[in-house]
Amino acid sequence: MPPRYFLSTLTRIADFDRRPFDVQPLPKADWATGDYVVGQVQTGKGPLAQVELATGRMARQVEGDLVIGAFGIRKATLEAVGDWQSIQADGLMQNLTLAGLFGRLTSASYLLPQLPTLSYEGHVVRQGQKVQMQDFVPKLSPVPYNRPTILIIGTSMSAGKTSTARVMIHLLKQLDLKVVGAKLTGAGRYRDILAMADAGCDRIFDFVDVGLPSSIAPPEDFRTSLHALLSLMQAEQPDVVVAEAGASPHEPYNGAIAMAALAPQVIFTVLCASDPYAVVGVSQSFGLQPDVVTGVATSTTAGVELVEKLTGVLALNLAESTAQEKLLALLKAALSL
Repeated sequence: MPPRYFLSTLTRIADFDRRPFDVQPLPKADWATGDYVVGQVQTGKGPLAQVELATGRMARQVEGDLVIGAFGIRKATLEAVGDWQSIQADGLMQNLTLAGLFGRLTSASYLLPQLPTLSYEGHVVRQGQKVQMQDFVPKLSPVPYNRPTILIIGTSMSAGKTSTARVMIHLLKQLDLKVVGAKLTGAGRYRDILAMADAGCDRIFDFVDVGLPSSIAPPEDFRTSLHALLSLMQAEQPDVVVAEAGASPHEPYNGAIAMAALAPQVIFTVLCASDPYAVVGVSQSFGLQPDVVTGVATSTTAGVELVEKLTGVLALNLAESTAQEKLLALLKAALSL
């Protein structure tokens, strides 16, 4: 019985479900970020023995299964660190995000269960040429971005950005607005922007749409990809964009570049904090005064009170209906509605 093929999230822009391809091992000198490659599952045990498919659904894996993913880099503060450059001669690598971002694990939180280990089987090739994520990026001429934008940033990963985005999108759709949701930086997972779609977004985008497995890239390369992403968003002519910068602006995901590019169009900024004291650190280091603080740090009245005492910024626990009503009023004012 032939092994099963899984198409990971990072293949959602590709056509591997419709057009044939070959698999060919290439020398490491020919490898690069964004290359589509095939890995064979070597360890299929534990809670993370899964892969996020191109549809966003999670699927269990067993040893011997084949997964198409892409070489990339991840530097998560609370989970996993790794990159394709660290893959050794044995060809072993990990699915660093469960979404098909392949690289050798170099550091992991002690709280993180074992990530799936795969062996490099070869690159996806067609007509003797390796296939890359960039091959499937729409060829559009960059256009100026001028849509009213609500920016969501965080003090770290897992600070509550996606949950906040869901609430904000739900509120904006109550105002009968066309809303685009976007994740501009981070490491490739489909679940975050799918959550935006579930909340009511008319269209969703992220850096995968412009050929990046994660937003860790040389600054000039990232700027080029970011401009392409903003052009895709602009083409939708939304009334408002809810844009999330994954992780923290201090992490190597080019969040600061994304923030600077959006700055002229940002009408409202939300800082999601994992800790009240982290609000002070991010605000001071970036000279940033958010309009609202939400996230894990505001989960209790004690957290809300401490954030407001330390910063003087309104803190809202968006699990509460009264907080959502306050946020809706602020959004209407920002949009001049």
